[in-house]
Amino acid sequence: MDRFLEIQKNLEQVYERITSAAFRVGRKPDEVKLVVVSKGQPLEVIQAAIAAGVKIFGENYPEEAREKIQAVTSVDVAWHMIGHLQSRKTKLVCDHFDWMQSLDSLHLAEKMERLLAEHNRMLPVLLEFNVGGEETKSGWLAGESSKWRSFLPDIRQILELSHLQVHGLMTMPPLTVNREEARIHFKKMVELQKYLRKQFPQANWDELSMGTSSDYEAAVEEGATFVRIGTSILGPRPDKPLSQLTKLRQV
Repeated sequence: MDRFLEIQKNLEQVYERITSAAFRVGRKPDEVKLVVVSKGQPLEVIQAAIAAGVKIFGENYPEEAREKIQAVTSVDVAWHMIGHLQSRKTKLVCDHFDWMQSLDSLHLAEKMERLLAEHNRMLPVLLEFNVGGEETKSGWLAGESSKWRSFLPDIRQILELSHLQVHGLMTMPPLTVNREEARIHFKKMVELQKYLRKQFPQANWDELSMGTSSDYEAAVEEGATFVRIGTSILGPRPDKPLSQLTKLRQV
């Protein structure tokens, strides 16, 4: 099947499932924004996805993303950083991305603030929380509500940074859990969202980024406003490194 038609079909199926999940809990489907995870995908796939109607791409690796972003500057799409960001690569995100969904420390926030201030640029961000307790995952540890007070000083300082616009929370449940086990973590994020609203009522906590290919319907049912889906829409990632793949001309 032509790659464009394949992606278009996959998109339709995902949107149908998002719509059904939203209706099951009395939500409006347009409350949920789809982030198509494009890490490891070559430009030809990105271009096919844009033609099929994708509006938001999620990337994990800043250098890889920069090449794609620079190649599709003439089209109206947004680029979200969704992976852990190494401090030395902060400038790439501040210069090229439209959103930072994975802000996971005060140190990183302060470095981003300095870089953004140099160009007087504002960047929407989500704060990443680790509700599964995995040592390999980034984010403030939030699995136990009794320890939530420990990260409030960090959050307070981040909210005072003038070039970072906090819009809500993000999480990545353990990959080993099934949909219903993931739901427990999604519920915990909703509890945390309510807690932070009480602690910082002046801030914007409206967005919840949670849910991937294996569990996004449960995430929507629990309140997700962003879901991050990759291979279910774009197909498997190439085995070859992206740098070895043929790149198409700029669109």
